[in-house]
Amino acid sequence: MSDDDMKAELERLRKENESLKKGASQGVRMKVSEKGALSVYGMGRFPVTLYKEQWLKLLNMSDDIRGFITENEARLKAKD
Repeated sequence: MSDDDMKAELERLRKENESLKKGASQGVRMKVSEKGALSVYGMGRFPVTLYKEQWLKLLNMSDDIRGFITENEARLKAKD
């Protein structure tokens, strides 16, 4: 690989790295995984990935989840 090729590759990698850093700071985002599941990024180190039926079941439980959080507020920790 020539010096010019190495410099071009280094610049390309720097740009790619910068765009990945920007994407991480954009907050929560969604994407369809290779297997057809819904992945939610930006909630933690790893994405939360569930299939459509699982998301719908979880969303239908939202009132129960909120109630559980309220009842167990003292025992639950918050991530800063």
